[in-house]
Amino acid sequence: MSQHLKDVEDILTQQRADDVVRTETRLGELMIWTRPQSIVRLLTFLRDDASCLFKMLVDVTAVDYPEAEERFEVVYNLMSTKNNTRIRVKLTTDEENPVPSVVPVFSAANWLEREVWDMFGIMFSGHPDLRRILTDYGFEGHPLRKDFPLTGYVEVRYDEDQKRVIYEPVKLTQDFRSFDFLSPWEGMTKHLPGDEKAETPEEGAQNG
Repeated sequence: MSQHLKDVEDILTQQRADDVVRTETRLGELMIWTRPQSIVRLLTFLRDDASCLFKMLVDVTAVDYPEAEERFEVVYNLMSTKNNTRIRVKLTTDEENPVPSVVPVFSAANWLEREVWDMFGIMFSGHPDLRRILTDYGFEGHPLRKDFPLTGYVEVRYDEDQKRVIYEPVKLTQDFRSFDFLSPWEGMTKHLPGDEKAETPEEGAQNG
């Protein structure tokens, strides 16, 4: 980990102890764990403090752990162009409790938080325009949740009779197939199809 990140870690644990749950270093990267109610204060400090200067919000994303009490992990990736360093801030929440929007701190969070809402269903309180951004209007569910079916709930097609796009429940038809569950290596035999056409070295010598 770079000296700048070590200094940032020391500053946060000393000056922002109320906002920092814990710090973690993994593969040379510094991760800061915080609480939803502290995220705006912490990101403001990381942006403005002269020892930090993480002026760029690179991304806001999330991870879904359905078995956890607070299933969602919201991740903020920040960058300091002055110090050429990056930092990751994390917090956890559930389906019911919203996370304060950081749009007042980083305007770039507007569309990023909309994407997290669309894909995971995580609410951001105080967001100026929290609506779907990748899926269609009227879309059911949130596609990046682990419990969302791979096929989705509906399929979309254009109906010539009605002259409009319509939504219908997913209908998947598949012929019965028998799987032996063997990998290509487990199912290998000494002779492969087509080997009978090949000449052995002895046969080649005799033909020559």
